Amino acid sequence: MPRPGPNLGADDTGCPILHVDMDAFYASVELRERPELKGTPVIIGAPGARGVVLSATYEARRFGVHSAMPMTRARRLCPQAVIIPPSRGKYSEVSRGVMEIFHTFTPEVEPIASDEAFLDVGGARKRLGPPAAIAEMIREQVVHEHGITCSVGVANSKFVAKLASQHCKPDGLLVVPVDQVVDFLHPLPVAALWGVGERTEQSLMRLGIKTVGDLARVPVATLERGIGQAAATHLAALAWGRDERPVTPHVPDKSIGAEETFTTDVDDPVKIRRELLRLSERVAARLRQGGHVGRTVSVKLRRADFSTISRSRSLHEPTDVAQILYATACELYAAAGLENVRLRLVGVRVENLRPADGATRQLGLGERETGWREAEQAMDRAVRRFGHDAVLPASLVSPPFDGIDP
Repeated sequence: MPRPGPNLGADDTGCPILHVDMDAFYASVELRERPELKGTPVIIGAPGARGVVLSATYEARRFGVHSAMPMTRARRLCPQAVIIPPSRGKYSEVSRGVMEIFHTFTPEVEPIASDEAFLDVGGARKRLGPPAAIAEMIREQVVHEHGITCSVGVANSKFVAKLASQHCKPDGLLVVPVDQVVDFLHPLPVAALWGVGERTEQSLMRLGIKTVGDLARVPVATLERGIGQAAATHLAALAWGRDERPVTPHVPDKSIGAEETFTTDVDDPVKIRRELLRLSERVAARLRQGGHVGRTVSVKLRRADFSTISRSRSLHEPTDVAQILYATACELYAAAGLENVRLRLVGVRVENLRPADGATRQLGLGERETGWREAEQAMDRAVRRFGHDAVLPASLVSPPFDGIDP
């Protein structure tokens, strides 16, 4: 992708949208504790044969390493890289802190991943100054409080702001003035447009369309014959910088889940149930953190041959209690008839979410409170104070068995 021209970045009038993206987020978090590795190729990911790259420093990316790449290929491309296993709780903690920083500048925050978000700072101009100044304050505060860097794109739309942040990585800030949006977009490859995947790109190439500018100059009717009416209308608008979508804060989660891939296939029901407990604990904590309860529990079971079975069950009442999720997940696992079948992956998910504040617990006749909810809430408090693994169920205290990525 070509670098922006030197005339970009001056006038932020009419550019209230920021896209803030952490630079190599997981790797940057790890390097805070290993500063001697800064400036060197580092890969974050499970070191086993089935591991994948979670993140990589820009020094490793120069060798072709990228996220979601199989670790075996990454090590071939960059054999000198240092491999660091991921620390999930650490990333979640930093992500929460970064999002809290965003909310101190504006309530209009739309997270789109743990390490990036859109912000609408139009309402903060009188209090904090122009968008570019706010973006610089955000960058400084992220470095000061969390020791990592971020890149910020400033524009009049979400689409252009996200492209701008990609252009100025790492550790940069780029404003795309309103009157220069078209000049910024048209030299870009057509794959830069949202909605252009591999197939659509191939269809556009057959029409002789290689850049965004090429697409902008093609009649919409011609595009419709090549890629369909809906895609043609969408891409033609983006090619001219038209993106009317607002920043949408507090989008409710539709479901919350977690899954784990075994480094070697596992057929021991004891070990699989142990992992179901670990995943249930993780999902329940995320439910409570987000103020949700859910009524439908599902498990995902992937065999060694990659065939996948999913089973689900609706509870009598919505819950955020790990022990209830775990009991249900074990029942679903047993009902699937795979207790002696080698599995590659297991997952737990909760759907049909609703606010926890509006949920009530109705005890049956003679039924007693179990105390699990209160115990798990106490665990949450301990985790917030002392760290991710401060309190665990007894069966998870021992080191992970050899078949599970740590």
